Amino acid sequence: MKYDFTTVLDRRGHDCIAANRIPFEGVEVGEGFDAIPMWVADMSFPTAPPILEAIRKRLEMPNFGYFTLTKDYYDSIIDWHRTRNQVTGLEEKHIGYENGVLGGLSSALQCFTAPGDRILVHSPTYVGFTHTFDDAGRTAVHSPLVRDQDGIWRMDYADMDRKLRENKIHFAVFCSPHNPCGRVWERWEIEKAMEVYAANDCLVFSDEIWSDIIMPGYRHIPTQSVSEDAKNRTIALYAPSKTFSLAGLVGSYHVIYNDRLRDRMQRRAVLSHYNEPNVLSMHALIGGYRDSGDWADEMIRVIDENLEYACRFIGEHFVPVKLMRPQGTYMLFLDCGDWCRAHGVTIDELLKRGVRCGVIWQNGEAFFHPDSIRMNLALPKSRLVEAMERLKEYVFI
Repeated sequence: MKYDFTTVLDRRGHDCIAANRIPFEGVEVGEGFDAIPMWVADMSFPTAPPILEAIRKRLEMPNFGYFTLTKDYYDSIIDWHRTRNQVTGLEEKHIGYENGVLGGLSSALQCFTAPGDRILVHSPTYVGFTHTFDDAGRTAVHSPLVRDQDGIWRMDYADMDRKLRENKIHFAVFCSPHNPCGRVWERWEIEKAMEVYAANDCLVFSDEIWSDIIMPGYRHIPTQSVSEDAKNRTIALYAPSKTFSLAGLVGSYHVIYNDRLRDRMQRRAVLSHYNEPNVLSMHALIGGYRDSGDWADEMIRVIDENLEYACRFIGEHFVPVKLMRPQGTYMLFLDCGDWCRAHGVTIDELLKRGVRCGVIWQNGEAFFHPDSIRMNLALPKSRLVEAMERLKEYVFI
């Protein structure tokens, strides 16, 4: 490999939630074990060298005064989307800075919904969505994804349509690729979903923050690309943060083609006086999108190998835990219901067993799916192997 995906970074004490916290009260890592963070959705890899170089170069100017986003910033986004997803027609005016995807969601909710409104979202549901709904005084209505005969998560279009109509919903959140399930939606699936939304006069907020992390054999289809109606009905949010592990720098952006929607979002950003970019975040994005495509390609191959190893290991040793090998993202979502019932163990106890042996994973029930666990596989394979061996010996017993 050209880049470093094997060094084990000790991120303790270095501004890292994943390494500095345990997401369960009253349980600690047992004596003789070290913690392997596998919960927060950021990587345990060193980021792409061109990003670090771009930041170092900016640090040569020892002043960080007020600034505006540069042409290089916008051009790098346009070039990235054209190269990675064959997007054409994207212009600078369609792009707007957002302080995180959830910040963009909060702004969109304030622009296009009213307190008390219901919002359609698929479940399992990213916990950040539901927290943002709650904070804004909106209510989530969950349309469950269902597994087909091959175990692949699918949308239930009839359920979506019924819930949109019955609840008089006109705003939906779409997650593509889906977190936590790891589905990379096919074009026909997105087309059909957008037809359901259109039939119910529903505006769509499409979270596409994971769109760069697509496993071999699959392709991300931008929601706005499937039809002219989808292009004008959708507010899409992107960021380099998942791709290059830059969440600590903050810096997402929207793509909005519809003039009315864009004007409303931009007006909300001006009124809030908070939605301002960070100069180092801007240079990090440029360094990533302009010069780190080969790093991203190599990262995907590393993640794919980790997914292959973990899914095979779980299938061999943790029967009858159910999972779908992710087609995108680096998150693995485990359905442990059958295993828990067969062994008389609650999901809470199973999670705590993992923490006691140093595997710090995440309660999937927070994502509105019972008896489930979410695991982050963006870590050196040596640590993944260690985690799986611990789970085999101390947890799934």
